[in-house]
Amino acid sequence: MSESAGTAPFAGTAPVLASFPAHRGTYIRAQITLAVLGSIFATSALAFLGSGPLWVGPLGAGMAMAVRGVYLASEELGRTWDLTATGLRCTDGRTIALRDIAKVNRLGSAVQLVTRGGDKHLMKYLEDSDRARRRIEAALPGALA
Repeated sequence: MSESAGTAPFAGTAPVLASFPAHRGTYIRAQITLAVLGSIFATSALAFLGSGPLWVGPLGAGMAMAVRGVYLASEELGRTWDLTATGLRCTDGRTIALRDIAKVNRLGSAVQLVTRGGDKHLMKYLEDSDRARRRIEAALPGALA
């Protein structure tokens, strides 16, 4: 990580202006979408190869995504990003100073933070990613618009 992502600027004492927790419903929708796309891909591959019964593709992809979703749920849903007057901090220990953020992009249910040093951070499974993007942009020095 570069200088833009460290722990020194915040030390856990800055008041929180806004919080952006991972949202369970958004997480579940993302897992279902992955399962559907995986099912389509697996069934197409089986059909193209002429290999075995086609029902195996959706069943295997669905089971794989279910296991993956359950395995990662506690980690992904435990993340919360807090916006302070000087930066963003995540419960996983990452921090980003507002002055170092060059761009804020919305990617579906996620917000991508791009630093001036080129680091990219993803705030995933947000309930309202567009609201989060607007709130972060408004807090930036010389607000990005």
